[in-house]
Amino acid sequence: MSAVRAWAAVDDAALVRGACDGDAAMFAELYRRHVDRAFARLTRLVGPVPEREDLLQHVFLDLHRALPRFRGDASIGTFLYQIVVNVAYEHLGRRRRQRMQPLEDADVADLLAPGGSPETRAQRRQDLVSLFDLLGRVKPKKRVAFVLVAVEGMSYEEASTVLGATPDAVKQRVLAARRELNARLERRAR
Repeated sequence: MSAVRAWAAVDDAALVRGACDGDAAMFAELYRRHVDRAFARLTRLVGPVPEREDLLQHVFLDLHRALPRFRGDASIGTFLYQIVVNVAYEHLGRRRRQRMQPLEDADVADLLAPGGSPETRAQRRQDLVSLFDLLGRVKPKKRVAFVLVAVEGMSYEEASTVLGATPDAVKQRVLAARRELNARLERRAR
């Protein structure tokens, strides 16, 4: 029987308990189950920046440290998503204080769906670069709330759980981000 098939019978709660007890194999299985989703969410929050791999390592290091505090009130996926958001906040805050390096078309190429003509793919790359540039100018709290609701499709209540804010606060952040993005798009169009 393959190792993946053997782990299939073990639920996340058992993996968390084992990892809390120091079982490295159980933590490795938690990592394997959640790494792709965490990486995708991190990418949507911070953009296709070169330091995503380092940020992902930071996420799972934080998860390892936080597991003893995990009460199981939410799923481990939700708990991990909160950590992803916190790491994204820290990163976005640091980037705002530093001079931002513009993304290149090649940075976003792996985010595009396959297919389409070369011209279409080039236009999509340029559109994504432009989108991430606009998002990079929005303050982290507004940006993250906007991405969770507008891109991830979360409700205000779901996003409030992840962000540790009230649904009204999340709604205000999303609306402020939309207004800011629309204003920037209008200025660019002129």
